Amino acid sequence: MDFILKKFVSMFLMPLPIGVFFIVIALVLLYRNKTKPAKLLLTWSILWLFFFSYPPVANTLLYNIESNHPTLHKAPENIKYIYVLGGGHHTDKSLPITSQVVEASVVRLNEGIRLYHQLHEEARIIVSGYSGLFDPTTHAVMQEKLALALGVKKEKIILRSKPRDTQEEARAAKELVGNEPFILVTSASHMTRSLKFFKSEGLDPIAAPTNHLASIQHPNYTDFFSSNALEKSRIVFHEVFGLIWQKLKGI
Repeated sequence: MDFILKKFVSMFLMPLPIGVFFIVIALVLLYRNKTKPAKLLLTWSILWLFFFSYPPVANTLLYNIESNHPTLHKAPENIKYIYVLGGGHHTDKSLPITSQVVEASVVRLNEGIRLYHQLHEEARIIVSGYSGLFDPTTHAVMQEKLALALGVKKEKIILRSKPRDTQEEARAAKELVGNEPFILVTSASHMTRSLKFFKSEGLDPIAAPTNHLASIQHPNYTDFFSSNALEKSRIVFHEVFGLIWQKLKGI
């Protein structure tokens, strides 16, 4: 039930759906001849969408989340496991595996493999994730296919195909790594929330954030209503609501 509720919230409590909701309410008010509140709400809707689709705003918001944990440039010695958190995919055998797995997952796995090579290919890479609602293949299997295509030996890959979210991935990790320190790879925006889940299970993860999307060094002040910026704001909303959910759950 918690899983379904979280998915529902993540679908609708986001910048674009909220902005559209404001516009719909404004139109309802307009049809009821309530012109003044309709105008105010339409104005608010435009300002809302402008704010969260303006690159300097979106990049600043996302940077504040992504910068919480430094890059793991060098893997610590004697690490036995690298856990690469799942993302998403769509099975389509007419496409290369790099196109079937979403960009964030490709970047995460590549970072895991980079650290795997630093450990002289002695560590084992854990990939996880279920199949989703409409896909016949689990995400763990898709990540394994990608890892094999990128030169990782099959015996160095561990699959966990049941976890549906980060909390379940943390529980799966506990069964594998116990109290040993291990490298945790996920998107920089997702790292703070991920660490909370893993540490709540008594685990000792070493953060290896990747897939940094915020760009604050070269701000674009002339790109208005940017879909790219709106996506960055969506990520911020997703993570903030996720952190609030964790707090409510006592994690």
